[in-house]
Amino acid sequence: MPISNNTVSYDEAIWTAVGYIPKGKVATYGQIAEVAGFPRTARAVGRALSKLPEETQIPWFRVINAKGEISFPIDSDRYDAQKQRLEDELVIVRNGKIDLKSYRWEI
Repeated sequence: MPISNNTVSYDEAIWTAVGYIPKGKVATYGQIAEVAGFPRTARAVGRALSKLPEETQIPWFRVINAKGEISFPIDSDRYDAQKQRLEDELVIVRNGKIDLKSYRWEI
């Protein structure tokens, strides 16, 4: 189900893939890269998400690292914001981790 084609930029493909993550689920950076049609570009996913405008409706906060963790520093405002948004969707963050077996988006 790759999204990329000749008319969509890398960033747009990533943003579209993130938009598919259902409420109450998470996806890893690598998973999003693959869904977008750019396997093995997980690090670039974070760069694409950092370009989103502040008021975006794209659920960027549903993207976490392969360890099931939020990638922002644990004592940062961005970490707190992402954690709160996930918890608002009933995703449990316990000891800084999200249980991928329970919350990972299955494509």
